[in-house]
Amino acid sequence: MDIATLLKVVGIGFLVSVAYQILSRSGREEQAMLVSIGGIIVVLLMLMGGLSQLVENLRELFGI
Repeated sequence: MDIATLLKVVGIGFLVSVAYQILSRSGREEQAMLVSIGGIIVVLLMLMGGLSQLVENLRELFGI
């Protein structure tokens, strides 16, 4: 994982947390929860390529 990916994840986390706080304080808890779930999904999709590469490296290392 490179530093650019890490900074993207941190940026998305920051934006999601700000949006969550704004929505929850305005009484829109349902939308706030959807924003947080959406943020988690976006980050997982971003990291999917790195995770698949990690699994491949572990398979090669242990000969599975």
